[in-house]
Amino acid sequence: MVENLWNTKIAEQFLTEAGEDSADQQLALRVYTSQLLGQNPDLVMHGGGNTSVKVDRTDIFGNSIKVLHVKGSGWDLETIQAPGLPAVNMAPLANLRNLETLSDEDMVNIQRSNLLDSKSPNPSVETLLHAYIPHKFVDHTHATSMLALANLPDVEKITKQIFGDRVALVPYIMPGFSLSKTAADIFDANPDIEGMMLINHGHFTFANSAKKSYDLMIEHVNLVEDWLTKNTKPEIKTPQKIQIASEILPILRGVLSTEIAKHTADPDCAAPIFDLRSSSENLSFLMRDDLAELATRGVATPDHVIRTKGHPLLLTADILAQGKAGIQTAVAEFIQQYKAYFNQQVKLSADSKTMLCPTPNLAWIPGLGILGIGANASAARIAADIGEQTCQVMQWAQANGGFYPIGDKDLFEMEYWSLEQAKLGSAKPKVFNGKIVVVTGAAGAIGVASAKAFKDQGANLFLVDRDEAALKQVQADFGQDHAHMVCDITQENAANDILTACVKRFGGVDILVSNAGAAWQSSMVEMDDETLMSSFNLNFFSHHKLAQQTAKILQTQDFGGQLLFNVSKQAVNPGKGFGAYGLPKATTLFLVKQLALELGENNIRVNGINADRIRSGLLDDEFIETRSKARGVDTKTYMAGNLLHREVEAKHVADGFVMLAKSERTTAHILTVDGGNIEASLR
Repeated sequence: MVENLWNTKIAEQFLTEAGEDSADQQLALRVYTSQLLGQNPDLVMHGGGNTSVKVDRTDIFGNSIKVLHVKGSGWDLETIQAPGLPAVNMAPLANLRNLETLSDEDMVNIQRSNLLDSKSPNPSVETLLHAYIPHKFVDHTHATSMLALANLPDVEKITKQIFGDRVALVPYIMPGFSLSKTAADIFDANPDIEGMMLINHGHFTFANSAKKSYDLMIEHVNLVEDWLTKNTKPEIKTPQKIQIASEILPILRGVLSTEIAKHTADPDCAAPIFDLRSSSENLSFLMRDDLAELATRGVATPDHVIRTKGHPLLLTADILAQGKAGIQTAVAEFIQQYKAYFNQQVKLSADSKTMLCPTPNLAWIPGLGILGIGANASAARIAADIGEQTCQVMQWAQANGGFYPIGDKDLFEMEYWSLEQAKLGSAKPKVFNGKIVVVTGAAGAIGVASAKAFKDQGANLFLVDRDEAALKQVQADFGQDHAHMVCDITQENAANDILTACVKRFGGVDILVSNAGAAWQSSMVEMDDETLMSSFNLNFFSHHKLAQQTAKILQTQDFGGQLLFNVSKQAVNPGKGFGAYGLPKATTLFLVKQLALELGENNIRVNGINADRIRSGLLDDEFIETRSKARGVDTKTYMAGNLLHREVEAKHVADGFVMLAKSERTTAHILTVDGGNIEASLR
């Protein structure tokens, strides 16, 4: 059941912060209840839903005008603020109702031309529907239970049974002018209603106070969920075979990458990222006897099609048993079916269309889970969230008459509607958009700087370090579309565990930044075996094992990748007392060249960085002070002891890793980042 989160004390805080103006106070309450709706994914998710409030404002001439504040494009209800509810002069919107027809372009233009602030975002495509309902506050969501009801064949009968005359039904019409007029006519015929059920679409409530409209939304959703729950017999099945993510996902990612590359002009967008959901509920759903038929049905609400496409890719145990060939065949069939759907529907369309990339955005894999597929982790997460909600909708609907969403014609119109596609944005992807980067030693100075540098270029990070507290802080700073694993990389099977976890989280890997290291000090004559072996375990063997596991995944994906190593100037320019550190580093330098030699034919590039005097765990303040005194200089002079006379920082090493990752025709290279140290130069 959905919890009512209204808190009078918090609502009063919103009012106080809004000041004395009545319109601003009403807008503040609109912001508050919009956020309450957006915080619950069972009500709204990922830009879905919209809200509005009608207030009186004073125009530049001092005239009082009726204004509609309605959710603007690009804002999520969960985090919306007042600027995300642009104000539109209502009088021209009301006049539009007298028209018989209105194109989307004209509708958007007149809404935009009547904004009180020309810098505001575009008002919602459902602005007119909000405007034509006379109540002050209007809420629209795509609640899970409501979508189950909206897609039932007996939706009218059951809605009447649950709500009586409190809620009116609106037939499915694509959002826009026609839907707004129809809904307004239905409201006029039923002026006492407190909500509307839009068949195959979603749900509206409205009232003259923010709290009342919000309360009605929660009440309606819970009434329907209660009805569905009471009428749905739990069906729990245990998967007959549990599939292994690390064996399947890299193959699927490689197959999809090949197909995506055929249908996009941007090679940087050719490899997708995955988001796997393997809850017991999901695994149980994927054991349904009618799964294959449900996979062809469609979406729970038309709003979802731009995120998930109309249907998921179904990978059954029989398909997976055939290995890569079976997955290739299943993907090829999905693409063929999508092309047939496009070619059939585009003939019926009044406008010419360019086919979107025909690969799936969602996969159902019995024994493994529901898989979101996207150009980056955010898109994959959104697809997975919607995929989980859709399965719950289907389960409820199938138990109560059947799941019957809109058909291909309406689906196509929504999927290729320019106003819907605009929600996805048109910004050019960053260089490493969709790239999965593993960074070891990710909580240290160089690790953090390197991870941030790749993140700023669009990559999704899998961060590894043994310092749990520091690593969790880095993860918190980076956000939910990145992942971390606390691990001592010198432990047995650590490399396998790290890469397995990365594959399960994102579907594969593209770049390894093997950065972790530490320096042991001892003269070679006095050095004991334990010290030398400890250094080799961290500074060589862990790098080698991580490279082995990463390379195997890259070979399985079969579209190249990169291995990057933090080597150190110590590999070529030894220092007294640093033999235990320099020996494994020298071996790692050779590893770079050997791996490059062996992996070049797989388009896997291998490079390293030789850095010197970087403030980090290896070179802390105490060590710097000691070395400075030993040389008779201050710390600033010591740290700038290079040809450029400038201190080299962790961010410069990070820039070096990014540069190497971008250098498409460079492999077996060692980049020096030390401000100039002739003794450490390689050539």
